[in-house]
Amino acid sequence: MKPRLQTSLGQHLVMTPQLRQAIRLLQLSTAELEVEIASAVESNPLLDWEETTPLDTLPGDGAQGNGHDTADGHDDAPPADASAWDGDETWYERIGPADSDDEPLAEQVADPETLQDHLLWQLHLSHLSQRDRAIGVAIIEAIDDDGYLRESLDAIAESLRPELVAQPEELVTVLHQVQRFDPPGVGARSLNECLQLQLTMLPAETPGRELAMRMAEGPLERLPRIGVAGLSAELRRPTEDIEQAVHLLRSLEPRPGAQMGTTSADTYVTPDCVVWRQQGQWRVALAAGARPRISIHRGYERLIRSANEHDAIYLRGRLQEARWLLKSLEARGDTLLKVMRCLLHQQSAFLEFGDQALRPLTLREVATEVGLHESTISRAIARKYVRTPRGTIPLRAFFASGIETGSGGEASSTAIQAMIRRLVEAEDPRKPMSDARLAETLKASGVPVARRTVAKYREAMSIPSSQDRLRIG
Repeated sequence: MKPRLQTSLGQHLVMTPQLRQAIRLLQLSTAELEVEIASAVESNPLLDWEETTPLDTLPGDGAQGNGHDTADGHDDAPPADASAWDGDETWYERIGPADSDDEPLAEQVADPETLQDHLLWQLHLSHLSQRDRAIGVAIIEAIDDDGYLRESLDAIAESLRPELVAQPEELVTVLHQVQRFDPPGVGARSLNECLQLQLTMLPAETPGRELAMRMAEGPLERLPRIGVAGLSAELRRPTEDIEQAVHLLRSLEPRPGAQMGTTSADTYVTPDCVVWRQQGQWRVALAAGARPRISIHRGYERLIRSANEHDAIYLRGRLQEARWLLKSLEARGDTLLKVMRCLLHQQSAFLEFGDQALRPLTLREVATEVGLHESTISRAIARKYVRTPRGTIPLRAFFASGIETGSGGEASSTAIQAMIRRLVEAEDPRKPMSDARLAETLKASGVPVARRTVAKYREAMSIPSSQDRLRIG
């Protein structure tokens, strides 16, 4: 066959510095985002704080455009008069306009979320059998704070005995599933594997990815000793290709678990979104902290035209950084609104009736509806909170695993826990219901749940056993 040149059109994602910045900003909590922005404004003369007016505190009037939407995605600016809020005047008067300058933004104490909490949450939302979930719990419990699996699979298998005898291939299969969770690289058994896992999640067309994968298999360890030129000779690739792959590897996270568990038990949370009901529809807006008011300093921008070459180069670089940051913040706000609109659409009954109306919902379902990757959804809801008529709750509360019901549908584990709590609260204290009796009652209601499942849910809610709940006299 004769060699010939051929052109083709295609789309691919390049892991640019802008994209890495957008991903990093997305997973920050609102409090962390405020610190990040304050640092950027302090270090970049092209960034400046915008002056705010009293009207700026209303929901939806944000620096990133109108960050205010209905559950079906249509913009609808809220009235300034509290009396116009349909059916929610009392709630509105109690909490005031969203993110008013006169009220503290921090609203409740945040439970510290550890890496294990984050991984277990994803495990219970995954489509795994009960046996595989038990193996997954053992693997996750063996992962350290840096995100690495330091224990051997043999030791983990031994810890499961005698309740469960797992074969080595079963543990490897579940481990590979855990290694697909967020944060990327978690569950690795070495730095090389950690880097390879993160590279695997990048698009195949990412510049330098293939060579970086080869280097992560072993040659990377020799880089400090033989340098780029040495690796170039060893791998028989141009130094430019080696430098590109090294740059990509350096952009990865060597300690994927370090970003989790930074919230202390006495830290107050700041809502990222605010949700309320108006004219029969659920509305959502970005909270003030999620739509920071910064802009490009026009005075310094004008100086670029008259500055000398050295100063102009410096200012143009800072101007580009400022534009990247503003664009990343806009993308962060858009993603939060997309996800929150989906959650309102899927879980409106949860907001109206409470936990017992929470339907099963997974990251995959939300990702499919909004057209994003599951890992992006996971980052978007990590350590994010929304202010609702039911209080300030984490976005994670909108997700739940499901159990098949007798009618052919599904009930969420959270809804079943709410049903158990309601049954216990209504029982005769002199004849408390045993776990078996609770399971029978739930089955009669169309929710077939095993006795051991009832016991697990009861213990998770810190409800004593029937013997401990017994009251005589």
